[in-house]
Amino acid sequence: MTARLLIALALAALLGVAAVSAQSPAGPEAEGPEAESVEAAPPPEQVVAGLSQDAVAITTNFTGSEIIIYGAVKRTAPPPSGDPLGVIVTLQGPPQAVRVREKERRFGIWVNTSSLVIAAAPDFYVVATNAPLDRMLLPTEDVVHRITIPLAVRAFAGPVEVADTTDFTEALLRIREDQGRYRLDEGSVTLLDETLFRADIAMPANLSEGQYKASIFFVREGRVVSAYSAPILVQKVGLERWLYRLSLEQPFWYGLMSLAFAVAAGWGASAAFRAIQRK
Repeated sequence: MTARLLIALALAALLGVAAVSAQSPAGPEAEGPEAESVEAAPPPEQVVAGLSQDAVAITTNFTGSEIIIYGAVKRTAPPPSGDPLGVIVTLQGPPQAVRVREKERRFGIWVNTSSLVIAAAPDFYVVATNAPLDRMLLPTEDVVHRITIPLAVRAFAGPVEVADTTDFTEALLRIREDQGRYRLDEGSVTLLDETLFRADIAMPANLSEGQYKASIFFVREGRVVSAYSAPILVQKVGLERWLYRLSLEQPFWYGLMSLAFAVAAGWGASAAFRAIQRK
């Protein structure tokens, strides 16, 4: 009995070893080849740029600001022959939804008839170049990178209920160009020896808060060969920001405070006028 038990245990051990050997993973020769990473070669001309300031503070006496965008061309090879290097600098404000209304004269008064909501139109947009823009940039490249002012205005929001949207978008562009919020400054970018560049962009006093974006594009033979972008934060500070946030978050108390200030100012002016009359 003991001999049979020992023989059974020995057979079970041998079968277990055989099963483990059959399930063991393959050796190193069964492993596949290692994946090789391939890095793309850098472009022959790259943008190296900086900003005079990356934040703009809007205070109660804010009258505008100026951003200086400067930099150089980093090359891995001699500059190619042919068309000279073109530099395009854009400064774009935060996109906002805008409703454009059409007015018609009816019964002697002007009334709103139809309207169109544009999903995203930058509140501020400037394009600065070192040469005429239409000679620098191919239309296909403009569509890809959305550089020119008309292409900065994005698609429409909601259902389009007008027959022709062109009149509405052109009206928006015309109004903001007249206000100085959309500008094309051709020839305002200084480029020295196709190496150093600089652009001075003036920003108006009626800026909206938000994240702005400065972009630089290097162009050769109508095509963008290198691009660079940097954010610029524009926000209200101090008393201006406190009042702005109060009007948005606590409109009831903001209204009461405004009413109290108006009453106090009226009473003070009346008291001063009476004092002057008594003299």
